[in-house]
Amino acid sequence: MSEEITPATLLFVDDEPGILSALRRLFRPRGYRIFIAEGGAAGLEILEKEEIDLVISDMRMPEMDGATFLKAVRDRWPNVMRILLTGYADITSTVAAINHGEIYRYVSKPWDDNEILTIVAEAIEHQSLKRENLRLTSLTQAQNEQLKELNASLEQKVADRTAELRQALTFVEQSHNELKKAFLTSVQVFAGLVELRSGPVGSQMSGHGRRVAEHARSVAQRLQLPDTEAQNVMLAGLLHDIGKLGLPDELLTKPFNSLTPEQRAMVMKHPAIGQNILMGIERLKEAAILVRHHHECYDGTGYPDRLAGIAIPQGSRILQAVNEYDSLLIGTLAQRPLKQAEALNFLIENRGKRYDPVVVDAFATLLAETVKTGMTEVPLRTMHLKPGMVLSRDFMHRDGYLLLARGTALTAEIISQLVKMEQTEQMMMTPYIRQEEK
Repeated sequence: MSEEITPATLLFVDDEPGILSALRRLFRPRGYRIFIAEGGAAGLEILEKEEIDLVISDMRMPEMDGATFLKAVRDRWPNVMRILLTGYADITSTVAAINHGEIYRYVSKPWDDNEILTIVAEAIEHQSLKRENLRLTSLTQAQNEQLKELNASLEQKVADRTAELRQALTFVEQSHNELKKAFLTSVQVFAGLVELRSGPVGSQMSGHGRRVAEHARSVAQRLQLPDTEAQNVMLAGLLHDIGKLGLPDELLTKPFNSLTPEQRAMVMKHPAIGQNILMGIERLKEAAILVRHHHECYDGTGYPDRLAGIAIPQGSRILQAVNEYDSLLIGTLAQRPLKQAEALNFLIENRGKRYDPVVVDAFATLLAETVKTGMTEVPLRTMHLKPGMVLSRDFMHRDGYLLLARGTALTAEIISQLVKMEQTEQMMMTPYIRQEEK
C-alpha cells in the first residue's frame, strides 16, 4: 500500500484581511492546507500549535513588523521556509528581513499570481529535498551499522572510513551549495561501501573510486565534454563498482584474469546491477547508463551488451580506460601490480582494441603533462618532516584507509600526531613529500 502524501501547510500573516483572502483564494485550489493570522503575535501562536511548512508574511504590520516576525520564526522553527511580502518603498526593511530573518525569497507587492505560486512550489520542493537528504544520510548510517554487525572485525575500519568520508565532505562543503553538498556526500558514502567490503586484504582498493573519478573527469574536460557530462562521468567513476556489493568477499580483490569462468560470470554482472541500483535516483540516471557500459570494449568484446565503437557512450569509453589503468596499478586486473609506465603501455598497445583511441591519446597526454610539471617527490621519515611540506601522494595507513590526502600542507600539529602514531603503533611511516625542481 503506497504511503499517502500529506499536503504542504502554509501560514499567511498580514494585517489586511483583503490580502489574506486573496492569498487563500489563490492557493487553496492547489491543495495546500492554509492558516491565516492578522499579525505577528497571532502567527506565532499558530506555529506553536500547528506543523507549518512555509510562512508568507507582510512587511508592514503594526506592533510586530515582518522582519521581526520572521526572525522569531527562524529562531524557534528554523526548518519552516520563510517568504516576505514587501512594497517597493520597503527596501531598508527588506534588507533587515534578509539579514536577520534569513528568508528564502521576497515578493514585491502587487504580486504576480504565477510568480508567487512558482516561488512557493520551489520553496516546498527545496524543503522536501533537504528532508530527503537527511533521510538518505540516516539510511546510509543504518547500512553501515548492518555492515558492522555482519563483520565485527571491520568495525574500526568502518569508523576510519567514515572519518575519510567526512574529510571529503569538508572539501565539498567549501565548494558547493547546501543541496549539492548533501547529494555528493551521499554519492561518496555509497562509493565507499565496496571498499569497506574489501576488508584488510583489499586495502589496495582504498581510494580506487576517487582516483578513477578524478582521472575520468580530467579526460572528459580535456575532450571538451559539456560540464554536465563531465559531472556525470565523475559521478559514474565514483560509483562504477557499486554493483559489486553483492559479490562474495573473495572476488572483490582477486585479479580478474585469475578467476574461474563461473567467477568471471558473476563479476561480469556487476555493471548491470550497478545501473539498476542507481536508476531510482533521478540525478544519477545518466551516470547509471555510464556505469552499465564501463566494461564495454571498443572492439565489441566487452560486457554486458557487447557494444562497439561510438555505440558505447563516450563517458563509458573514458571510464573503461582510466578504470583499467588504475586496476593495473593496484593489481586487481592482472596477476601483479604494474608500474605506471607498464600500465600506460598496456593502454597504448590496446588502443583501438579494448580502448577508444581518442580517449587513450587524451589520457596519455594528461599523464605525460603530470610528469612534466617540474615536480619530483622524496620519501621522508616522520623525524625529518617540517611544517610547510606538501604531500605528493595520498598518505595511507597500513590497514588501507586514508590518513592525509595528496596536496595536504603539513603543520607542526600534524607532524606531532604522525610521530605519536608511529610510536604508539610501532610502525615505520614514510610519507612522500613534493619537491619543486630548480
